[in-house]
Amino acid sequence: MTIEQSPRRILVVDDEPAARSGLERILAGEGYLVESASNGGEAIECAKREAFDAVITDLRMPGMSGIALIGELRELHPHLPVVVATAFGDVQSAVEAMRAGADDYVTKPVDLDTLSLILKRVIERRELEVENGRLRQQLREREGGGLEGLVGGSPAMHALYKTIRQVAPSRATVLVSGESGTGKGEVARALHALSARAKGPFVTLQCAALAESLLESELFGHERGSFTGADRRRVGRFEQATGGTLFLDEVGEIPMGIQVKLLRVLQERTFERVGGNEQVKVDVRVVAATNRDLAADVRAGRFREDLYYRLSVVHLDVPPLRLRGTDVLVLAEHFLRRFGAENHRVIKGFSEAAKRKLQAHRWSGNVRELENTIERAVVLAESDVLDAGMLPLDEGAAAGSSLRIPGASMAEIERHAILSTLEAVGGSTAKAAEVLGISVRTIQYRLHDYGMTRGAVAPS
Repeated sequence: MTIEQSPRRILVVDDEPAARSGLERILAGEGYLVESASNGGEAIECAKREAFDAVITDLRMPGMSGIALIGELRELHPHLPVVVATAFGDVQSAVEAMRAGADDYVTKPVDLDTLSLILKRVIERRELEVENGRLRQQLREREGGGLEGLVGGSPAMHALYKTIRQVAPSRATVLVSGESGTGKGEVARALHALSARAKGPFVTLQCAALAESLLESELFGHERGSFTGADRRRVGRFEQATGGTLFLDEVGEIPMGIQVKLLRVLQERTFERVGGNEQVKVDVRVVAATNRDLAADVRAGRFREDLYYRLSVVHLDVPPLRLRGTDVLVLAEHFLRRFGAENHRVIKGFSEAAKRKLQAHRWSGNVRELENTIERAVVLAESDVLDAGMLPLDEGAAAGSSLRIPGASMAEIERHAILSTLEAVGGSTAKAAEVLGISVRTIQYRLHDYGMTRGAVAPS
């Protein structure tokens, strides 16, 4: 059973009766419900009284001009599409109208095919913008609100959001760990946005991308003449971030020589620029990120123990996507709408087969891999529903594939054991508990953590 969409409502505004009635006739013939107004004042009253899907207005009218009307309509209904009708060849008026907030324009006499295409496009575009806003609000509510840039409502992410909110107002240095592509940079931005430093700068430095000599200059700056090519003083990232947050990405790649100087800044809040002897004092909150096991690097002598403890006053671990359950589909829908809007594509969603394929994939590249996958699918889509065949995923990298040992975490091993056993016993939690030597309740708790409903498996 399909639900028929109600006819679109269009408001036509023109002071010329013949032009107004002509547009009414054309649009009614296309299946639109049409109301008209002879001037801007009447149009405003109509817009206050009824909801319209789009407005078509003349620009040159007595009293309130079309440009002024656009501004008034934007105040009343920010998402209401407005198309202006201009005289043939009057490009300047069309440009002014677009700058004032019009979505598109047509020239008189109006061509039916052109008008139909424009109306369809502007209405769909605005509906997509409204839907994106609604989904963002839903996601914020699901997550507890306030963490812009982080998407997902799994138990693992809820725990992360809670810690971020607790830690953000403090001055504590934070170490964010996690696999590549999990969103460590977004966590750093959330910490900054929720802190008292939110109005200050957020400065990022990719530590792995620079040689040791350049990294020192990037961090602390240099004085004129300190090395060949240093023709003037340069302010480093610490000074740039004063009053805000400095995000050191891939901090585990910093050479030992720089580690000593970084430790001093964290302890004393002062440093010297390269080639200088002036003590520079800074007020900076440092957030560092790594995909390495820094504790293991400390034991192996590759990373200073004192710096490790100074960086990890608070340690946040971002969970990999494969341990976030139904967040995969939440993120996929998020990226689908985002890339649909960016590429002016109206994609309704995923087929059931596509959803199963998304959830079965291992996502070794995490959120970044999922983002790239959805963007490619949207760009190449030939229909308004993405099917499994449009998702170029390696079947060998599915979530149920063999674990890498060594290489897998204990949480991954446990998840693999529980899900594989459930599959082998036909979904019975009681039988799986007996095989694994754990309680049924433990399995149910773990399924909840994985974002899987109890109804997905048999209770006995």
